[in-house]
Amino acid sequence: MQLDAKVPGGPTAEKWTRFKKEQRLINPANKAKYNVIVVGTGLAGAAAAASLAELGYKVHSFCFQDSPRRAHSIAAQGGINAAKNYRNDGDSVHRLFYDTVKGGDFRSREANVHRLAEVSVNIIDQCVAQGVPFAREYGGLLDTRSFGGAQLQRTFYCRGQTGQQLLLGAYQALSRQIGLGAVKMYPRCEMLDLVVIDGRARGIVTRHLETGKIESFSADAVVLATGGYGNVFYLSTNAIGCNVTATYRAYKRGAAFANPCYTQIHPTCIPVSGDHQSKLTLMSESLRNDGRVWVPKDPADCGKHPGEIPEDRRDYFLERKYPSYGNLAPRDIASRAAKEACDDGRGVGPGARGVYLDFGAAIAKQGRDRIQAKYGNLFEMYERITAESGYERPMRIYPAVHYTMGGLWVNYELMSNVPGLFVAGEANFSDHGANRLGASALMQGLADGYFVLPYTLTHWLAGEKPGATPLDHAEFKRCEAEATERIKKLLSIKGKKTPNEFHREVGLVMWEKVGMARSKASLEAAIKRMQELRSEFWENLSVPGSEADLNTALERANRVSDFLEFGELLARDALVREESCGGHFRVEHQTPDGEAKRDDERFCHVAAWEYAGPGKTPIRNEEPLAFEAVKLAERSYK
Repeated sequence: MQLDAKVPGGPTAEKWTRFKKEQRLINPANKAKYNVIVVGTGLAGAAAAASLAELGYKVHSFCFQDSPRRAHSIAAQGGINAAKNYRNDGDSVHRLFYDTVKGGDFRSREANVHRLAEVSVNIIDQCVAQGVPFAREYGGLLDTRSFGGAQLQRTFYCRGQTGQQLLLGAYQALSRQIGLGAVKMYPRCEMLDLVVIDGRARGIVTRHLETGKIESFSADAVVLATGGYGNVFYLSTNAIGCNVTATYRAYKRGAAFANPCYTQIHPTCIPVSGDHQSKLTLMSESLRNDGRVWVPKDPADCGKHPGEIPEDRRDYFLERKYPSYGNLAPRDIASRAAKEACDDGRGVGPGARGVYLDFGAAIAKQGRDRIQAKYGNLFEMYERITAESGYERPMRIYPAVHYTMGGLWVNYELMSNVPGLFVAGEANFSDHGANRLGASALMQGLADGYFVLPYTLTHWLAGEKPGATPLDHAEFKRCEAEATERIKKLLSIKGKKTPNEFHREVGLVMWEKVGMARSKASLEAAIKRMQELRSEFWENLSVPGSEADLNTALERANRVSDFLEFGELLARDALVREESCGGHFRVEHQTPDGEAKRDDERFCHVAAWEYAGPGKTPIRNEEPLAFEAVKLAERSYK
């Protein structure tokens, strides 16, 4: 497999400018001759579909929700980064670029990250023009706050609803193009397969979830903006519908899957309360601006009311271990520190799996009204779920799966190794390395959709003759038949275990064996267990109903079947990468004080996995990572 990153020459800070200067163009009258499929309507997908339609392309947009507004981007809370330096605190494009590369533990492609930092300044202007109600200071200027991994305030926000407001802005832009007839929208329609003809992506196979109809769509290019794969762990902060199917099916058609072991554990989630739960709830990282994280110094105090524990008996462990960044240490570091405190017998709450996030000092200093103005909806959400007031006693939080840095491999132009298949947002691997800094997911999604794909996709299409492949082509028919047969097979097993039961077992294996701490033994055990579960799945699955109508159990079974295979790929990638970096923590590779220990000589590369066929071990390919504008260094936040 050839992995040509197609990074432009010249200094890192000039690569994107050079690409745009040398970009091939398409006559505006000719753009209407090209058809583009965009799968997913989150920030990356909605922004891409709206922008490409505005340029003049014919766009077909797909989502499995009943409305693009239900995309999981709406759940993002804390904010979006941009290097606008409104605070005059020394921010710049270079600082945002460096913080992102360092935050990813030097495992991202440098050129892509610099481009992200460059276009970040345009995203805020774009969203303000759309009417996104960013928080403002008294004088009317946009307000900002701090997020993990940065020593300045570059995060723009809309209280605790930033993702929702940004998605509504993108949805408005998309709706305008739908109204103009430039975008054809297909809600409740799930992608089941990628159609590749003569080595090039030519379309997709879908299932209409309300009718069960399997149908193909043809286009000159396909864009996947389908999010991440965090639900392979079952319990995560993702919506229950989030899945890996679109990207994993593309992988099985030849697209390389890069760095699947890079999964992010968010430190600020409401702890698990029992086996009844099907998902977890995120409490925004923005809360760590004013909240202080602590546990009792003495395990004997863990059962006491937090108000009864005096200040000198509290361990503010993030402030103690990472004095330069304190409570705003990056997510992977803060998560491991919380786990370490709980493993030490000092966890609080049911099951002793929690640490305190305390606003007592902030309320005393700023007043409850000020804290409520900044975070009110988050406090309300916490109280509804836990029946406790975060104003009156510290919140309880614990790490949980939140985001995935791995994804389909893409080059600098966001095109996978399959020509014509572009991948945007969380679905690709390119910008965050081994750990994503907070408030950077929204930045990447909108950057890819609004400011990158319109250039790079045009550049590629300019070298291709327009004309979608006819749907009666043999490959479309073959892919449709395979999708139909898979659906029938899922329904025909007539076993005793539901898709949800299998999914829960998959998640338990992944969390216990491939979670915050991984070892050679645990990863080998996970691979073996996933193979056993996969065999049982195809012999003992129970899916009621039929394929001819709305059948949520069938939808779940189809997605879980992919998690059963993908979970093994994730564990295999973690097994081969014998180092610790960012969210990938191998217990065999850590410093004496318990920090991640990289191995730059052996693993300073992207691992891109190639599908080898059913039952065969996938092939691991490597893209070396070169750092020119920044130098490889020990990642320290102390």
